[in-house]
Parts: sequence; structure tokens; C-alpha cells
Amino acid sequence: MMNGGLRYQFARLNIAEKLIAINILIFIVDGLSGALFGKTFSHWFHLPKDFFEFLVQPWSLVTYSFFHAGLGHIFWNMIVLYFASRIFLNLFDAQRFINVYFLGLMLGGMLFLLSYNVFPTLINSNTALIGASAGVNAVLIFVCAYLPNQEVRLIFFNIKLWYIGAALVIKDLVLIGMGENIGGGMAHLGGAFLGYMYARQLYKGNDIGAGFSKFRQSIMDLFKPKEKKAPLKTVYKKKSASQNSEAYNKQAKQRKIDTILDKISKSGYESLSKEEKDFLFKAGKED
Repeated sequence: MMNGGLRYQFARLNIAEKLIAINILIFIVDGLSGALFGKTFSHWFHLPKDFFEFLVQPWSLVTYSFFHAGLGHIFWNMIVLYFASRIFLNLFDAQRFINVYFLGLMLGGMLFLLSYNVFPTLINSNTALIGASAGVNAVLIFVCAYLPNQEVRLIFFNIKLWYIGAALVIKDLVLIGMGENIGGGMAHLGGAFLGYMYARQLYKGNDIGAGFSKFRQSIMDLFKPKEKKAPLKTVYKKKSASQNSEAYNKQAKQRKIDTILDKISKSGYESLSKEEKDFLFKAGKED
């Protein structure tokens, strides 16, 4: 009964709230497994910095986003995602939200891989990428680029969305310049770039996530049970009692007409009785 209630409550959530719930659940389970068993298997879902390690676990380009380094990490990611998604989902549907969020995650992840395999100063560092920041940035910067002059309440004052977006991008650029969390910063910028480009192209009537939508649909179709086509059958419609009675009357009438016509052919019209003449006359008028 409780499971049914939880499923019902989960189904009522919008797409962003579902992602937040999944992130929190994974964070709790990951923490408990580490406390109870001394280690977790979450490293199989983190995005490794080494390209060849990534080839062994390609799913990590998406799954890394569901793991966080600590309470503060997940708290700020989820709180920003919640407020940014409220604006986003007032404008667009869940499918477009999924496009922006997950394309932002993937582009952020690819920039992380690129940074650790191109910049010499990062080669010897031992790290992996975790956290939903790239996807969160994609959603937030999308909103900031699509509604740049929209004002939102930030603690005690109103501020335009594009100020918030610009401040976040500048913050990541400064941290990268200082040599702090360079790989993570590159992932953040990748998500932000995706969100910005998606919004600007959408203004021009181009949905750059359309191909991703089709790809996701094709994957989902693989898991849908195929409907078996039933062989074609000839259906005989059962006639009602009134229809059967009407058909019988028509047949009886036709037999009587045939009998009268046969009599005329043998003995002539004058051989018919008055009743037969009247019947034939009425039948002719009805036809």
C-alpha cells in the first residue's frame, strides 16, 4: 500500500522534481553503502578523466551527474535546478527540458574529458567528474538567454536573469584562471554554452535538440512490447429477429409474384382472380 502511494506521489511530480528526487535518493543510498560496507561501487558511474577508461564505461557520460561530493554540493545543485525549472517548465514541455538538461550534461562531460587530455598541467591529477552542475547550468543559462530581461526575486531585491547567468559564467572563468577545479569548471562552461546556444537557436526557430529527441524515442521503442497482429477474420454479423422476419416476408412475397406471373404466362391475365390482380398491382407500386 505504501509502495503504491509512493509511486503515485512520484508520478505527480514534474520532470525536474523527479530528477531532484532521484538525485537525493542516490546520494542517500551511496552514503549508506559507504558507511555500512566501507566502500561503494559508485566509481563505475563517475566520469573518469582518462579517455580509455571512459571507453570502458561510456554510460558515465550521463550517470556521473547523479553522484555528488557532499551535502553542500547536492544542495546547491538541486535548489538552483528547482527554481530554474519552474521558469523553464512554464515556457516549454518536459521533453525540451530533458533535451537541455541531458545535452548540457553530455557536452559538459566531453569538455571535462577534453580538458584532462589536452592541458598538460592536468595530466597527473587523479580525479573523476561527478555532480549535476553541467545540466543545471544548461537549464539556468537557457532561461537567462531566453528571457534575459525577466526579473526574479533574489533574497531582498529583484535582478534580471541575464545578470545571474553572466555572474555564474564569470565565476567559473575566474576559478579556472586561478587553477581551481579546472575540469569541473570546464564542465560547467560546457553546460552553460549548450543552454545559451539552445535558447538562441530556438529564437530563430531551430530546435537543436530535435535529433536527440528522435534518438531517445528510438531507444524507448526498442523496449516497447510489439503488438501481435491478429489474423484477419471474416466477421458474420448476426441478424436480429426483425431483420430475419423482414427477409422472410420479402422471400414469400417474391414467391407469390413468381406464381402469379407463371399463371399469366400460361393462361393470360384474365385468368387471375381479383385478389391476385390487386396483389400484383400493389407489388408493382411498391417496387
